[in-house]
Amino acid sequence: MWRGRCCRLLLGSAPRPAPGVLKGTGRGRGYAPPAERKRFYQNVSISQGEGGFEINLDHRKLKTPQAKLFTVPSEALAIAVATEWDSQKDTIKFYTMHLTTLCNTALDNPTQRSKAQLIRAAVKFLETDTVCYRVEEPAALAELQRNEWDPIVAWAEKRYNVAIGSSTSIMGPNIPASTRDTFSSHLASYNMWALQGIEYVITQLKSLILSMGLIDRHITVEKAVLLSRLEEEYQIQRWGKVEWAHDYDLCELRARAAAGTLFVHLCSESSTVKHKLLQD
Repeated sequence: MWRGRCCRLLLGSAPRPAPGVLKGTGRGRGYAPPAERKRFYQNVSISQGEGGFEINLDHRKLKTPQAKLFTVPSEALAIAVATEWDSQKDTIKFYTMHLTTLCNTALDNPTQRSKAQLIRAAVKFLETDTVCYRVEEPAALAELQRNEWDPIVAWAEKRYNVAIGSSTSIMGPNIPASTRDTFSSHLASYNMWALQGIEYVITQLKSLILSMGLIDRHITVEKAVLLSRLEEEYQIQRWGKVEWAHDYDLCELRARAAAGTLFVHLCSESSTVKHKLLQD
């Protein structure tokens, strides 16, 4: 049922330990999913309430870690979350349920940050953006960075009419104040839920530029992840990879970036996005 509608938009991930309640995510902190537990429900459904769309596990209403009613702003997002819960087998693997975790963070806002604080945190990533830091040696890596990163930087400069540039200095590029202001204004057009998702994607990719390219559908998840791991992939090509470990990291990063991007789109939902998600 749910799977036929939107599981093609969701990416799973490999298991990972996730103890504790809060987890650091770069400059922000959000919920970390709890440990595994036995599945305690048979059926998953959604219903519309006064505050939005709710998730029902049999006859129980899903709640957040702070015991608030789990209510999301769009039907499409509710379907996506319900898919996560319906996809669990005998054991509930919370660490695979990235959309549920993002919703919990948006609903409870455990660090009590305002919209302005979320925007400042996102724009601050420009100071350390992955694609803006370049090397001079080795020459092969420097050339690879130019070939792969220059096009996405050029796209962002044209798309937002800003100057970004790059630098080989440890101090990083000098980002003009007008560029920061432009990105701040653009991010202000998103609601609080979407901003939580944007910051999540940025912390995964370590790049505001790659994140906006992904959210704007200029690049795919696979391309965004590859560009964020460019130096690591260069080293793997040169020295080889640790069996299973690098593949695990790659799949996990793709899953998180995909879930965060989907979350942003479903929280700033248009009729086109909704129609695409709900069609069989």
